[in-house]
Amino acid sequence: MTNNSIFQLGGDLPVRRLGYGAMRLADGPGGPGGAEARIWEAPADRAAAVRLLRTAAESGVELFDTADAYALGANEELLAEALQPYREGVAVATKVGVVRPSPTEWVPLGHPAYLRQQAELSLRRLRTDRIDLLYLHRIDPEVALADQVGALKRLQEEGKVRHIGLSEVSVEQLKEAEEVAPVAAVQNLYNLAARDHEAVVDHTAGRGIAFVPFFPVAMGDHAGPGSPVAAVAAELGATPAQTALAWLLHRAPHIVPIPGTTSVAHLRENLAALDVALTEEQFRRLDRP
Repeated sequence: MTNNSIFQLGGDLPVRRLGYGAMRLADGPGGPGGAEARIWEAPADRAAAVRLLRTAAESGVELFDTADAYALGANEELLAEALQPYREGVAVATKVGVVRPSPTEWVPLGHPAYLRQQAELSLRRLRTDRIDLLYLHRIDPEVALADQVGALKRLQEEGKVRHIGLSEVSVEQLKEAEEVAPVAAVQNLYNLAARDHEAVVDHTAGRGIAFVPFFPVAMGDHAGPGSPVAAVAAELGATPAQTALAWLLHRAPHIVPIPGTTSVAHLRENLAALDVALTEEQFRRLDRP
């Protein structure tokens, strides 16, 4: 296994550097997919979803990512059911701070009392007395950031949260949050084709903060025929998805991608990216915007 495959989350929680994002384990067939997926209901085939999650744990995944907003808490319940036998060997991250009044609405809500209530509900749904990593899902512009992070810090002081994370934040917002509490992880949109958060990647590297890119293999035309991804993949004997994940793993040792899938075959393909080693020349070719 290559790419410095373990990261110490928060300095004390070792996790393999390819996790699993459970957001896709929602809704049934026929609905919109990708970024347009509603993530509104529990999966149509619950048994298959449980098998997939257990296969992930048995295959070495140590960081599983969910949120209270995914399927209105049903995603957390699914993880608890599937991962209970493996609980000592995995870390579960969840998020609070977004409300879902309808299948198409994701509304930030950062009132401290609400954040604390949602964390209590997540604890129950996840069947645990401490959340390994709790993210502020989105910053609510109507509430002082210090108050939102302060609510998570209070939960941490009460022993209900091990580490605190932020999602979709800038360097400036991260610095402001760090004045209130230590931040162990930042989860932003980042992949070969979406590079808006380069400054956040660099800042978190210098702070020992995990950078957790979501949609890590959303490449679009970047991986099409004749593209640098396709060319490097052919050289490596890897798939474009594996090559895109290998680029993230090579980019910096604190990056912990969390690709999601509903397919065991794709799960195994993703995990094999840990064994894909880019040369510096291949990395530079892929690194060009």
